[in-house]
Amino acid sequence: MTSLVIDARHNGPPGSGNGGWTSGLVAGAVGAVDGLIEITLRKPPPLETALAVTATADGWAVHDPQDALIASAARRADDIPAVPPVSRTEALAAAGRYAGHADHPFPTCFVCGPQRPDGLRIFPGRLPDGRTAATFVVPTDLSPTVVWAALDCPGGWAVIDRDQAFVLGRYAVAVDGLPEPDDECVVVGQPVQRAGRKALVRSSLYAPDGALLARAAATWIAVAG
Repeated sequence: MTSLVIDARHNGPPGSGNGGWTSGLVAGAVGAVDGLIEITLRKPPPLETALAVTATADGWAVHDPQDALIASAARRADDIPAVPPVSRTEALAAAGRYAGHADHPFPTCFVCGPQRPDGLRIFPGRLPDGRTAATFVVPTDLSPTVVWAALDCPGGWAVIDRDQAFVLGRYAVAVDGLPEPDDECVVVGQPVQRAGRKALVRSSLYAPDGALLARAAATWIAVAG
């Protein structure tokens, strides 16, 4: 058994961990940050709380101190296709159309919250074809978990709109390479399928020279109004 703690800085919705950051921590705890591990978030991840990570018959489980199941993890068999890249110029233009500046369900989100000057400040705006794009300045405290976080919200904003908030439900990331600190990368998101309250999306991270760095697949869940 091992444990992890989501510090208060890395929140998503108020009072709970950012889904991408949390998933990256879980993947790291099971020794698979750069492998195809799929994380399923079962409850809002609590902040500043020691969470126990234990092996199970089909993967791993994450429990809080009251033994509530917070997340589970399992090997993923399917590869993750990349979302086609866009140029830095296109990404900057898309970020200028970021809907979250005017209407954000969780404006203090560590990844995409406009009210977080200490966050990743990734503002994915829509492209004409329905994808999202943004630039991403890599922080100096780079880790694989940062990459997991950076790929989270750009996928979500491919389905989020002013009438419907979504939260991350299931997430897998393939890290092909890490960017350099202070690099200005491009991240793109793409809607894949929508069925009821569930939306399947993908996202990808590209280096300044256009090299593919990481790919993600996620299921987002619409929040009941």
